[in-house]
Amino acid sequence: MKNTIIALYFITISFACSNNKQNAVVENKPAEMESSMDNHSQFKPEMVVNTTDFACGMPVSAGISDTCHYEDKAYGFCSAECKAEFQKEPAKYLAAKQ
Repeated sequence: MKNTIIALYFITISFACSNNKQNAVVENKPAEMESSMDNHSQFKPEMVVNTTDFACGMPVSAGISDTCHYEDKAYGFCSAECKAEFQKEPAKYLAAKQ
């Protein structure tokens, strides 16, 4: 019985240590991966013609998660919801902008 308890103790310790090693790999991600994850977006403000999200007014420099093209121009949006709102009546949003 004593040997069983000791064996279980060592098995538990070995699993706990291997679990910490897996977490360490995630926490020590490469620098290029870190910078792309911090960016949260593949779209840059320079890629679009608007400076603010038409639907919510958020500056596109804060982050663009979606884009659409309308009349040969690319527009950036903070979310798919804002993009969908713009797409319902793009002319209305563009007229209000001018």
